[in-house]
Amino acid sequence: MQKKTLVTHNRADFGKLVQEYFNLNQTHYGVIIAVRHPPQEIARRLLKIVNHLTADEMRNQVRYI
Repeated sequence: MQKKTLVTHNRADFGKLVQEYFNLNQTHYGVIIAVRHPPQEIARRLLKIVNHLTADEMRNQVRYI
């Protein structure tokens, strides 16, 4: 399994997918849902997560930035 976190603006579809994974007891390495902000702000928030969390800490997590 690749330890990659997905970043998206698509809250509706990915929220459903995360729920499906949960219902099926499947593991994922995180989804970061980025609310519409200027690109610089999204980058700043992503860097904060990248610098403070490991792939294992993101496992099965959904974060909103």
